Amino acid sequence: MYNIFREYDIRGIYDKELNEKSVKLLGYLLGVEVKKVGDYVAIGYDARVHSPILKEYLTSGFNKAGVKVLDMGLVATPVAYFANYEEFNGITPSGSVMITGSHNPKEYNGFKITIDKKPFFGSDIYRLRDEFLKMEDFVIEDNTSCIKIPAKKRYIDYLTKEFEHLKGMDVKIVVDGGNGVAGVVLEPILNNLELNYKGLYLEPNGEFPNHHPDPTIEENLKDIKEYLKDEYEIGFAYDGDADRIAVLTKKHNIKGDILAILFAKNMKRPIVIGEVKCSSVMYDEINKIGKAVMYKTGHSNLKVKMKELGADLAAEVSGHIFFGDRYFGYDDAIYATLRVLELLKNGMDLDKEIESLPKVYSTEEIKIKTSEDKKFELMEWIKEILKHPPLYLPKIKNIISIDGVRINFENGWGLIRASNTTPVLVTRFEAKTKEDLERYQKALVKLINTAKESL
Repeated sequence: MYNIFREYDIRGIYDKELNEKSVKLLGYLLGVEVKKVGDYVAIGYDARVHSPILKEYLTSGFNKAGVKVLDMGLVATPVAYFANYEEFNGITPSGSVMITGSHNPKEYNGFKITIDKKPFFGSDIYRLRDEFLKMEDFVIEDNTSCIKIPAKKRYIDYLTKEFEHLKGMDVKIVVDGGNGVAGVVLEPILNNLELNYKGLYLEPNGEFPNHHPDPTIEENLKDIKEYLKDEYEIGFAYDGDADRIAVLTKKHNIKGDILAILFAKNMKRPIVIGEVKCSSVMYDEINKIGKAVMYKTGHSNLKVKMKELGADLAAEVSGHIFFGDRYFGYDDAIYATLRVLELLKNGMDLDKEIESLPKVYSTEEIKIKTSEDKKFELMEWIKEILKHPPLYLPKIKNIISIDGVRINFENGWGLIRASNTTPVLVTRFEAKTKEDLERYQKALVKLINTAKESL
């Protein structure tokens, strides 16, 4: 049970870890937290077959804590975030819980939590864990009473109105929902705007019969790529709960950091936050027109930093895109879709813009297996070794240690960080030439192996 409490959310296997007893208790403890700021919590759930069951368990826990549940039903994660800013018959939620396994295997589920419009994560979740472990024998009776609210309709109407200038736009679009929940809001919005689109796997199905809902994996994009070979001009794919996006043209799969550059070009002196995995091209290009800030990986971290800086935009390479400009500052793949279409409407040639950027070579995320108890210890050893860099490392310009270590060399950089969600070290490399890319990667892999031998 200890391991269900993660840095950004609560996540585990249904019925083994997330069962009636544990989820009722989680609902109660979260209810105690919500009660500090108000009396109502909005709960929504994704397409997984066990999500509605977990909603009932969670509801019983909240009711035990004296917090009334506002039931959003089957929704995308951005709808759960959006509900925190809406009033329903005089009631504004004091928090929300989205029941979702996101892109994880179908036996997994979890909870993304917002309280008082802020992400509930990190030390808050670990404090909750400590209380949970003390109260494992606490009995909570069934009480699934709740108030249904039209959060999904409110969200659809809001985005339809915000983007009514796209109505009837002449572009051929293909969208792939991966049988997650993107389709329950995306399809009505595209229909309302009378857009010409082809929908793939928009019907929610927690068995994910066509492909897994993770758009960072190229194999999951093969169907959408087939349509882009023909008359379709732009493609969008989503993860299971629709807070991450993949954007594809006929030529490019546009990662989150490059999307940030394209969005920033339509903003006046933007402040843009990126994570440590983002390309140096993103930071350099945005600094020409505004200010780019590097920060920790993780959707909760970026939301907090956005509020702190009053930022216009934040982005993760994986496709979490956060808009403070004209929006609420949370990651929303449906909203990001409409902002991409807006760029096209305004005449931007996405491929031309991308091809005008400085050329660099980069790897995808490369994950090095370790264990939950060793990953952070490994990072400490790596930092210790870097105090007196070994001779096999290329010349180091500087080291950024805001999240792991991002080591800047003369012609590129390499990143090593401990994942906050899985027992791995995450690495990524970028350089101006293929030769330098290979050199940096080889040197840092050797560094990691040296650290492993020291444990």
